[in-house]
Amino acid sequence: MNTTNSTNQANTPQKIIVFQQNGSGESKIDGLRKYGGDQIMVEVAEIDEPLPPLLEDTSPYLPDRIDADLVLDFLKHPDLSHDLAVLCSRQKIPLIASGKKHDVKGVHTPPT
Repeated sequence: MNTTNSTNQANTPQKIIVFQQNGSGESKIDGLRKYGGDQIMVEVAEIDEPLPPLLEDTSPYLPDRIDADLVLDFLKHPDLSHDLAVLCSRQKIPLIASGKKHDVKGVHTPPT
């Protein structure tokens, strides 16, 4: 058994990207940073500009690729949230979108 690889993987922090609008995930981000220690690396993607009710193209707001172990969705805009779920599903990155009703494979939508 190669213990070097398993030890290195165990010491590698989990990368979490939080997508939020207008500070909507700040309390969760603070908690991750406070209690995650060196086990969690948190990156925040913020969208703070006013948006129209309907976004036909969300590509200006979302990345083409996501490099993370887990994505948290605190986006308020339903089009952004849905397209983020689809993007994560395509890349096989788990997404937690609490309180939302996505029907996308790999998306977890626990009640709030």
